[in-house]
Amino acid sequence: MKVCIMCGGEGTRLRPLTFERPKPCISIVNKPSIEHLVSHLSNLGFHDIIITVGYKSDAIEQALGDGALFGATISYVYEETKLGTAGSVKNARHLLGEKPFLVVGGDHLTDINLLEFYRDHLKQSPIITIGLISVDDPSEYGIAEIDVENRIRRFREKPGPGEIFSNLASTGMYVCSPDIFDYIPDETKFDFAKNLFPLLMEKGMILDGWLARGNWSDVGSPASLRLAEKWKLQEMSYANISGDMDIKNAHIQGPVDFGGSIYVGHNSRIIGPVAIGSGTSIGDNVLIGPYTSIGKNCIIRNNVRVLSSSFYNRVVIGQGTSVSGAIIDNEAMIGDSCSIEHGSVIGPRTVIRNRVTVHSNTRIWPDMVIPDGTTVTEHMLNDSYDTRCEGS
Repeated sequence: MKVCIMCGGEGTRLRPLTFERPKPCISIVNKPSIEHLVSHLSNLGFHDIIITVGYKSDAIEQALGDGALFGATISYVYEETKLGTAGSVKNARHLLGEKPFLVVGGDHLTDINLLEFYRDHLKQSPIITIGLISVDDPSEYGIAEIDVENRIRRFREKPGPGEIFSNLASTGMYVCSPDIFDYIPDETKFDFAKNLFPLLMEKGMILDGWLARGNWSDVGSPASLRLAEKWKLQEMSYANISGDMDIKNAHIQGPVDFGGSIYVGHNSRIIGPVAIGSGTSIGDNVLIGPYTSIGKNCIIRNNVRVLSSSFYNRVVIGQGTSVSGAIIDNEAMIGDSCSIEHGSVIGPRTVIRNRVTVHSNTRIWPDMVIPDGTTVTEHMLNDSYDTRCEGS
């Protein structure tokens, strides 16, 4: 069984997190998200993995190598120009063979039984089977209408008001017959949802839908990234401590996953599920609430409150600061008595001085300096970087 993982996108919707890493290498519980996906696929028996890469491909290769650590064999196919989702898969045709194969996005995080998905496709043998899942907001996805035989009767990409005839969203996971390559032009930007599906339906080809059960996210926005991390943290069922710890009359309620050389100060409280990387120091009277992930060599000073947030590596949080539902990238420094509100994203090496309030759902680009006492009410962009945060 072969699987093609598409990893060519730039991840503009996740900026500032994707300026220095591709989207599949964004950290989820202190590990690149692509590692979670490859582990899941390998555990299901998909050991022959082809990855299409483009933007910052070196980081993906460094994270996965040849696949041996995951019990798989990984091959890489490079995109010189942007070919779209279907075009990138056709670019890997020479490695996919003559049997049906699975296609998933490199930014997907899921616990869905994709082996069952693959086997159900083999029973019916349509040209393509689309994984579908019920969602609360179908307007952000391609949606499908299916009949009792699981045949797709209608499909619409990102429907507007009056067009939302179904809440079954395409997961972007497909099982494909090699026959699809006859309908995808060579060296041309061509997408599954926008181009291939309408073409196949116009020609009367059979497209099936498969109703998925379980957790799935395309990790395409900060909100979906935090949700995906919450799922992975919920999977923790026991305490795992890798190395020594120094605890000063603190209170720890599991489940937790701790690296080595962690210090927890007097009267601090950690309530799991929480993951903390090695070398991190936590001061006195600190509250770290559930669904929080903290990377390596972070410094959290006294009287800090952290709730359901994600810190990457070498982050510093000043005294008396509150962080709730935020994502803070590598080497960012947050001053004393700050409030970092829900949904905010702080870029790498950004310095936030004392008594700063960052309003919810705002983003701060890398290498910014926010002066004392500032209230950040809108995105703070750095003109040294691309300022777009829409798109892929």
